[in-house]
Amino acid sequence: MPAVVVPVAGSPDPAGTGSQIHRPFGRVPPGGLTLTSSLSTPSATSDDVVLLTVPADGGYLGVLRTATAGLAARLHFALDEIEDLRIAVDEACTMLLAVTTPGAELDCRFAVTEDALTVEVSVPALPAARLPAESSFTWKVLTGLTTSVTADVSDGRATIRLVTRRSGG
Repeated sequence: MPAVVVPVAGSPDPAGTGSQIHRPFGRVPPGGLTLTSSLSTPSATSDDVVLLTVPADGGYLGVLRTATAGLAARLHFALDEIEDLRIAVDEACTMLLAVTTPGAELDCRFAVTEDALTVEVSVPALPAARLPAESSFTWKVLTGLTTSVTADVSDGRATIRLVTRRSGG
C-alpha cells in the first residue's frame, strides 16, 4: 500500500530537500504516534515490554487492537483468545476515554511473558473521575474476556490492567 502524503505544518523536511514529509498514516496528530519496544528475540522467553502512546481518541483504538493481536499471536494464543483480548483492550480504552482530559494521550504498556500478555492502559483523568463499578456490564465483559482485570484512579491518572494467560500454556 503506498504511503499517504501528509504535509505537517511547521515540520521541517529531515532530508533538507524542501519537499513534503511522507507519513504512512493518513492523519497524524501534532504529537504523533510513539512506539517504544524492548522485544529482544523472536520467541518471548523473558519479559518483553512494548510501550505505545496514541492520542486519546476513539479513532486510534484500531492501532492498539492491532498491536494487541500481533503480540498475542507472537505468544501463540488461539484465534479466539486473540479476538477476546482485542475486544477487552477496546472496552478498557473506551472506559478510559470517558474519563480523560481533552487533548490527552492514551498510554499502553504491553508486557509479554512466555504464557501471558499483560496490557496496561492509562490516561490523565478528569477531577473526580470514576470508572464503572465492578458490578457493571462493562466490567463483567472485561472479566469474562481476560484472566484478571484491575482498575485504579489515583494521582490524576486512570489505569486499567488486563492479564490474559494462554489456555494451552
